Amino acid sequence: MRTEEKTNVKNSIGRALFAAVCILIQLVWLYILAARLNEWSAVISALTAVLALVVALKIYGGQENAAFKMPWIILILASPVLGMFLFCLFGHKDVTKRMRRRFEKIDPKLLAEIAQDPAAAEELEDFDRAVANQCRYIRAQSGYPVYHNTDLAFFPDAAQGFEAQLAELARAEKFIFMEYHAIEEGAAFARLKAVLADRAAHGVEVRVLYDDVGSIGFIDPGFIKRMGSIGVQCRMFNPVVPALNFFMNNRDHRKITVIDGKVGFTGGYNLADEYFNLTHPYGHWKDTGIMLRGEGVEALTGMFLEMWNAMGETDADYDPYFCREPYRPQETGFLQLYADSPLDNIPLGEDVYLNLIASARESLYIATPYLILSDEMTRALCLCARRGVDVRLVIPGIPDKKLIYQFSRAYCVPLAAAGVRVYEYTPGFLHQKQVLCDGKTATVGTINFDFRSLYHHFENGCLFTGFRAVKEVEKDFLSLFAASREVTEERRAGRSKPPTILQCLLRLFAPLL
Repeated sequence: MRTEEKTNVKNSIGRALFAAVCILIQLVWLYILAARLNEWSAVISALTAVLALVVALKIYGGQENAAFKMPWIILILASPVLGMFLFCLFGHKDVTKRMRRRFEKIDPKLLAEIAQDPAAAEELEDFDRAVANQCRYIRAQSGYPVYHNTDLAFFPDAAQGFEAQLAELARAEKFIFMEYHAIEEGAAFARLKAVLADRAAHGVEVRVLYDDVGSIGFIDPGFIKRMGSIGVQCRMFNPVVPALNFFMNNRDHRKITVIDGKVGFTGGYNLADEYFNLTHPYGHWKDTGIMLRGEGVEALTGMFLEMWNAMGETDADYDPYFCREPYRPQETGFLQLYADSPLDNIPLGEDVYLNLIASARESLYIATPYLILSDEMTRALCLCARRGVDVRLVIPGIPDKKLIYQFSRAYCVPLAAAGVRVYEYTPGFLHQKQVLCDGKTATVGTINFDFRSLYHHFENGCLFTGFRAVKEVEKDFLSLFAASREVTEERRAGRSKPPTILQCLLRLFAPLL
């Protein structure tokens, strides 16, 4: 036998003996634990209780929203071992440290491509100081500036937005970027796929990014290969790896299309048939969107490139994807796009909503498919109504998720008691996410009024004022009120009904779901 073969055999025997000894020691230790556990049970219980109390105090002293602290504290004190185990896995920011480092590496170089035009900021100051203050805050937290050399169109129906999207995609010359929470290989996407294949065949660079959880019921893993066969690059956001990927709870809920850096789309709708009423699982599906043309599109470009590069190999140079051509708008409005991330401690989406609520003087209209509010948001809406503002809230009349629907109805009770007018959209499921403040300032995007959107998901929105589209948003709200059933008195009456134990538990743990 050669020397190296003898050495390998000797090393293998040694490793096997070492492993056997370790296994034996582990078995002996387990036996001792089982045999002596009763003797040490009091000490173990005391130590566990002290450790649970220390962890609970540490959570209480943290900077997180109180709605997140309470369920963890109660769970840990009620069941120390299970509670601390779950908290170590899912309850703190360290589990997303690796992903956070990716974004921190990408953002400085990417945001350097996007500068604030001082003239736009100054003109907004003169136009509306309150909106300017809001935009200053968004700029400081998200890095995206205020734009004025941009045109904005509002689509009160998702199908209208999709048709406009297809028309603009067919004219793409350089690149197409698409980022969506959910994609379904149905009739709508078949039309879109044909356009993408045609553009790719003409040398257009086409990239598609989708969320694994959002699309898991619609497409299979072979989707990426099928799209690649027609020249479309695909990436999946945060693939599902149960029990291994602790970042799995954070999803990409954004909806973005960018064409040549000149035209952009966003809003509430995904790329699935039900959003365009080709199928009707929940009655008439009501959703909205917007189209941008001009300088403001660069913000959507930045958002897409951030997520695309965080999910794979990074671009060596971002500059080719930003259009530097001057644009002359048809109207003089102001807009600001913003992106929200669960990787920081800044709930930007919620803050934008809170600032709009605080600045409302005459009216505040809100449409959201899901309503699970923090105490801060509930109090702000109640105060807004109590100081005489006409606050109206529209939620679905037909639910897509029955449990969340019951949650939403329950959260309407204190709002209705404070004077908020509550409506349920009876024709079907309301999926749009938009707010109108005093008939002058609006925001349209992907951000629901629930903990998932406000704290757990990657989201995006667009705040705008001075555009004709603001009046179109107001018209859309008025049509919603006309098509909905006002249930204010019913929800106000619900205040007298004591909540069940199940309802209390569901409300307690809602922020963690």
